[in-house]
Amino acid sequence: MPEYRFNVFGRLIAIVASGDGWETFVLGPEGKRRSAEFVVPNFIPAEELAQYLGDLFHENATPKRNDVTQIE
Repeated sequence: MPEYRFNVFGRLIAIVASGDGWETFVLGPEGKRRSAEFVVPNFIPAEELAQYLGDLFHENATPKRNDVTQIE
């Protein structure tokens, strides 16, 4: 299943396609992941995930961490 990783204002997030939508995870510095405490609606297409995350977490932006970027 496809996995998309993002740096969301300094926080590492993984979003994985599942059979009925999206699963979200917070990525730790040691490589571990835990379930994130937010939901991505199943109607959000993969190409709009970064925009959705930016809209959802815009209050976490700082002058130095002011963007959502997809990570390879």
